[in-house]
Amino acid sequence: MADVLARGTRFHVQRLGPTTGPTVVFVHGLVMDNLSSFYYTLAAPLAARDIGTILFDLRGHGMSARPDSGYTPLDGARDLVAILDELGVHEPVHLLGNSYGGVVAMRAALLAPDRVAGVVLVEAACGGAAGELWFEDMVNTLSVAALGLEFDRTQEQLTALGQRKISRLAGNAGALLNGTTLIDDVGSGPPLSEEDLRAVACPVLGVFGAESELIGAAAELAAHLPDCTLHIIPGLGHTVLREATDDLLATVLAWLRG
Repeated sequence: MADVLARGTRFHVQRLGPTTGPTVVFVHGLVMDNLSSFYYTLAAPLAARDIGTILFDLRGHGMSARPDSGYTPLDGARDLVAILDELGVHEPVHLLGNSYGGVVAMRAALLAPDRVAGVVLVEAACGGAAGELWFEDMVNTLSVAALGLEFDRTQEQLTALGQRKISRLAGNAGALLNGTTLIDDVGSGPPLSEEDLRAVACPVLGVFGAESELIGAAAELAAHLPDCTLHIIPGLGHTVLREATDDLLATVLAWLRG
């Protein structure tokens, strides 16, 4: 466990497994998510198989600092590269992004192609029409959540009910949504264009639930990425990481070794 200062912001970072050889960097989703969602699901099992892993809390999330601004996907990509610099990791790494974390990972692949050996996207709509619809839906959902957290006194109600852990999470979410530029930053521009997708030089593995609202994003990836492998899991929606962990782990391992 360590704190890393990158781009003027303190990030909470953890490393598991060897520090030489293949390395996977995990990028989590928005607001209620943090690096812990990867710790036991994928990172520890990969580390046990001699694959180095790096986990970090995005700015404003988990135990990282919460600056007022800097929450666009491009900012996230710049943060990721800067963290690798501070850790002294200069060889190409694999990025694994879940949900919004996949968007940040793809931005990093375009920002620093010499630093990214491959990208795994888990339930992430990174570009095209599917990406635009998803970003619009995210902004609307986050805006409604921000209003609810501010005016419904959610944290106080949870505290009164004795739900201290959930209350703390709600408080952190409220501070992030109402006290920073996150919502505006996420909605400030479209996701990657089709031209951007065609420019991604590294291999990409996309893993989606067959019943997910983002299943259209899988077709977008296959149509435009130069090197794309898809793995579709029957019967699941946007909960692949949580509900199909074994399948996801086996798929990622086979892809890394292949």
